[in-house]
Amino acid sequence: MGQRKKSIEECLATSQRKWYVDSGCSRHMTGDTSMFIDFTRKEKRFFSYGDNNQGKILGKGVVGNPSTTTIKDVMLVDGLKHNLLSISQTFLVMAWTS
Repeated sequence: MGQRKKSIEECLATSQRKWYVDSGCSRHMTGDTSMFIDFTRKEKRFFSYGDNNQGKILGKGVVGNPSTTTIKDVMLVDGLKHNLLSISQTFLVMAWTS
């Protein structure tokens, strides 16, 4: 099994509350619905993993604690077990706010 395929399978197999900073991830994403403090459901949206398999996007919203830290524009992905922070999305937000 190739390293890329193994890492995709690990993301879909393990449930954790940690966030991973991912340079290959184009958007922030999680599979944990309980983390959302604001959520908008989306219909029939998909994205491609690095191995060209597709993930189903169920919606998008804000995760975190409003009194401390929040992360905006986080996609809820069906079956995803890791929480991924996109480096490119983070730097785009920092560029717009500075």
